[in-house]
Amino acid sequence: MDSSMEIHVTDIHGETLNMIFVWSVALASILFCNKISTLIAPGTARLCVFLPVFGIFFYLPLLLTSVHFAGTTSFFISWLANFKLLLFAFDKGPLFSNPPLPWYQFILSACVPIKISENANKSEDSRPNGRRSEAGSPKKAIKSPVNYSVKFMVFVLLLNLYNYADNFNPLIKMALFCVHIYVVLDVGLAVVAYLARAIVGFELEPQFDEPYLATSLQDFWGKRWNLMVTGVLHPTVYLPVRSLSGRYLSKKVAPLPAVMASFIVSGLMHELIFYYLGRLKPTWEVTWFFVLHGALVGLEVLVKREVNGRFRLPAVVSGPLALGLVVATSFWLFFPPFLRCETELRSCKEFVAFMDLFVHGRFVGANDVSCPYF
Repeated sequence: MDSSMEIHVTDIHGETLNMIFVWSVALASILFCNKISTLIAPGTARLCVFLPVFGIFFYLPLLLTSVHFAGTTSFFISWLANFKLLLFAFDKGPLFSNPPLPWYQFILSACVPIKISENANKSEDSRPNGRRSEAGSPKKAIKSPVNYSVKFMVFVLLLNLYNYADNFNPLIKMALFCVHIYVVLDVGLAVVAYLARAIVGFELEPQFDEPYLATSLQDFWGKRWNLMVTGVLHPTVYLPVRSLSGRYLSKKVAPLPAVMASFIVSGLMHELIFYYLGRLKPTWEVTWFFVLHGALVGLEVLVKREVNGRFRLPAVVSGPLALGLVVATSFWLFFPPFLRCETELRSCKEFVAFMDLFVHGRFVGANDVSCPYF
């Protein structure tokens, strides 16, 4: 392993203790925000009180070196929780409710990608100021067991393909690994959602909505891929910029700066998460990936407004074109920094180390085991 990557060699016992400390601080900080909000009116004053918490949430992932721990923590705390608390400072977003959320619901909603189950809060629907989902969109239909069974078989197929990984181009391996991530997240979150519904009446927000069925870039990024991010970027970035640009630009082009701003912020947050994962100097490729797609989505929105429904590419044509463009630009700008972090190898070694702990009760460093697939 390259010496620059030695920072990632982690003792499982020490990393677990760090994870417990990080999340203890995070939960205590969120509880603080919940309690202090009852004493400070929404607005600039509450925002100023929250600012130290934002700083803490950006710092905490630096205490973790595991791909699984650092990646998950940075996404949930540094990105989602910070953005949700930013909205809450002004009595907006998923954390704001009338009447206020119980403290435990507030904490879970802040740091975990969940929404309150309608069955657990039926009375909310009758309140004019009741909670809404972050994106303000209708609830997605529950996927069938067949859907998840197929994805599980894809997962098993991928594990078998990894046995021949030495014969694959690194970018092909990365593409397979990304399919792996999508399948695991989609099925895993569905299992957690079922358990949450059954135990405490919570339901996870959908992470994906079959992105391979996207008919355009706008459909892919806005309605199908990483919907939790879409849910927080829309009220925190898109709507404020759209409101500002609407004062100076025509109705036709006013959304374009808001679209671009949303993609730029997404790119910067991805760049930050990549830094947490690899602790390597940013190359800004990931940011440029999102800048490029922001420009393309903005162009798509503008063209659709110009043609006004008079012409539309068939979905069987526009869909593959959109997905092909996402894949091609990912290979160009998104995957290379991901590969430089050795994310796929490190995550595999960490999984093997955790399985050794689970099966044999031994604390093993991630660098003391080998990955059977990479």
